[in-house]
Amino acid sequence: MPMLLIKGSFHLSGFTAPDGDTVPFIPDYVGEWKLVRGCEKPQPARDGHVDIRLEGIDALETHYSGNYGDEKRQPAKFGDQATDALLTFLGFSDIRRTPDPHHPHDMISATPESVPGFILTNGADVFGRCVAFACVGEPPGASGYELDVSVKLLKERTANYHLLSEGLVYPTFYEGLLPVLRNALADGKAEAQAGVGKGIWNIATDSMGDVTLSGAKITGMDSITGDVVILPKLFRRMKEYFSLGNTTLDALPAYLAGAADKFLDLTQTDPKEQIGLHRIVEITNGNTVRMTIPSEKILFKPK
Repeated sequence: MPMLLIKGSFHLSGFTAPDGDTVPFIPDYVGEWKLVRGCEKPQPARDGHVDIRLEGIDALETHYSGNYGDEKRQPAKFGDQATDALLTFLGFSDIRRTPDPHHPHDMISATPESVPGFILTNGADVFGRCVAFACVGEPPGASGYELDVSVKLLKERTANYHLLSEGLVYPTFYEGLLPVLRNALADGKAEAQAGVGKGIWNIATDSMGDVTLSGAKITGMDSITGDVVILPKLFRRMKEYFSLGNTTLDALPAYLAGAADKFLDLTQTDPKEQIGLHRIVEITNGNTVRMTIPSEKILFKPK
């Protein structure tokens, strides 16, 4: 799959708040941001950086406000581990967290302040975020030109695959990423699930692993922010639902229908577009929520 290669550096200033699937990047030639496809072009900050949203993965939220209510986060353990693993893979060390005086989340700095690398992008999303594979080492092609991204390159050089193979993020796919690369990323999840599992896939009794498919007992905001580990996409919808003042799950199906997420169910032989996560979310016993298909079998459509 051809993607635009941009050479530059991943950058932490102490005033940034990267997480497990987002990291600031500055091209060696800032003008190359103009080459990124999309209806909303990335708008670089004064220092030239744009926050890169990592392609094909979703980490537990460390600071999410959404459309309603105050900023919230998912249980800290795996969100922080994913952030640290991403930065370490890229070449940072001595990762430090400093409370942000203006927000409830931490600002992050590390040594050195920047590390060289490159990104491979198919374009920006509807919010103007550059969606990309984050890679280390010398790029295998010229910056500013397209490169055919192979499965070998994806598995050996990208932070995206590394985080999946460590069990610290969920595979989460949107239209535009070819099936061969989606399948390769799903291999990372399978690698993490082998044996007793790593990270969110650890099945040990006290591991606090993922319960998206097995079912999460949810009684309110505290459940999703402190008690259960679920797919971040589902967390974001439920966070907004509770921020609106809901105290039970009675109206959740209607809320999910109204949120109107569009997707394909890839478990079907001939998948047709569906609208609303209520079609793949079940509620039992009044307070147990589960998704009916794994995230790698869902292909979301950008809003």
